[in-house]
This record gives sequence, structure tokens and C-alpha cells, in this order.
Amino acid sequence: MRYEGTVYRPPSEAYSLIVQVTIGCSHNGCSFCGMYKDKKFRVRNLEEIMEDLEQAKLDYGVVKKIFLADGDALVLETSKLKAILLKIRELFPDCKRVGIYATPNDIIRKSLDELRELRDCGLGILYLGVESGSNEILKSINKGVTAQNLILAGRKVKESGIKLSTTLISGIGGKEKISENAIESAKLISAINPDYVGFLTLMLEPGTPIYKDIQNGVFKLLTPKEIMYELREFLQNVEVTNCIFRSNHASNYMSLAGTLPGDKAQLLNDIDLALNGKHKYKQEENRRL
Repeated sequence: MRYEGTVYRPPSEAYSLIVQVTIGCSHNGCSFCGMYKDKKFRVRNLEEIMEDLEQAKLDYGVVKKIFLADGDALVLETSKLKAILLKIRELFPDCKRVGIYATPNDIIRKSLDELRELRDCGLGILYLGVESGSNEILKSINKGVTAQNLILAGRKVKESGIKLSTTLISGIGGKEKISENAIESAKLISAINPDYVGFLTLMLEPGTPIYKDIQNGVFKLLTPKEIMYELREFLQNVEVTNCIFRSNHASNYMSLAGTLPGDKAQLLNDIDLALNGKHKYKQEENRRL
């Protein structure tokens, strides 16, 4: 297997075979993100990708899960993605799931029929970084899309039958937009009704625009308690069905997990215990991306 630069994947792909089909991220402009800065975006040659899959077959034999990297592999032409997925099916008949990152614009550019074709060829889950449901916050972090774009993209994935995992970031709006981030994110997730919704907590990455804003006093980080208030307000307002909720990333101050709406009361109770000092928060030095 050949890899270029630092390789990133979702936490749930920890035991997956990672195959780079693109290098870097085509947008690569979000103010909070320090990923892919060592790379110039490009799509890998199909022949190289097929060679890597052949080598992986020799090296590992049976593979249960595969993740197609880098930042937005869904940018590939549908015909190229189909060829990769069919090769995976040929080489790894025991593979249970193929996952992929995608930007909202990647999804919007694909027709519903194209997404269904990719599903039929083995694409099982798509990871969409939402970050926030607030248009003001999305603009401030240079996400490059609006909340309506995100809703359109998310609903299209759901309609296609591909599992959708969405990610939000606690504290991404700073102290001034705690309620706005919580409520608008709840509205957006309610409108999409994804299969999974996960919360990371904002981490400082030196060199990023948001890091400079923090140093200059323009952006103010939330305390662990304020993060809990924001998350509580999100949970109070979100309305989804059979959605797996996770806030147990290495960046989070406290681990929370459940299925919405069934576990909402328990999740809110756990947060209240933390707010009342009954749970300890993770130490800052122990938080990781």
C-alpha cells in the first residue's frame, strides 16, 4: 500500500483498510481545520488505486471494512468510483462495508440515480462534516456552503439508501453563539434525520485562522461547562428517529452515547449530573483529535 502525507479517517473506521483515492481535500479552507495542509489536492490515477487494492489482497487476505480516503473521495467521477467499488467486491467478497468522506457539494453534484448506483456497487456509509447548522457560523468558518446546502445533500444521501453519518463541532461558534449553534444545528439535523450524528469538541490547531483569532481575542473558547450547556440545548431541540448519537470522540470533555429519541432523557440526565459536578471532565492535556 502507498500513502501520501498524513492519512485521516473517522473513528468508526479504526480497523478498516484505508485506500487513498484522492490526495488531500478539494476545499481545504475551513478556518478550524489543520488537516491536509501538507498536500495539494489531486485525484489518484485509477491504475495506482487498483494496484494498491491488489497489494492489499496479497498482504491482508480477508478485509471486512474499507475506507476510501482522503478528505472528499466522492468528488471522483461516478464511473471511476464504481470501478473501484466493483474491484473491491471482486477482491474482498467478505467486505461488509465501504465508507467515504464527502463534501456537501460532492453529494449535490451527484444525481440520486448515481448515488443509488454507488450503493448497489457496495458503498455503505458516507461521512458528512456538517460542523454547525448556523449560516452565520458556517460563513465565519469558511465552510463554503449554507445550511440549506447541507440539508439538501443530507436528504439526498438518505433517499439513496446509503447510511449517513454527520459530524458537528461543539464550541465552533464561540461564547457569543452557544444557543445559536445548538438550536440551528438541532434544526438542521432534524431536517436531515441522519443515521448517525456525532459531536467533536473544537480543538486548537496552531496555524489555522481560528487559532489566530483566539490568540487575538476575536474568538473566545467555551469552558467544559459551557460545552455541556450547548450540547444540552441541542439535545432538547433535536427531533430525529432511530438516530445513533455519539459524543465520545477523543476531543470531547465527557463521553456520551445513545440512540435518539429513546435515550434522550438519559443523555440529558447525564449532562445535568456533569453540570452539577457529579462527573469529572477530561483534562485538557488528554484531549486529542
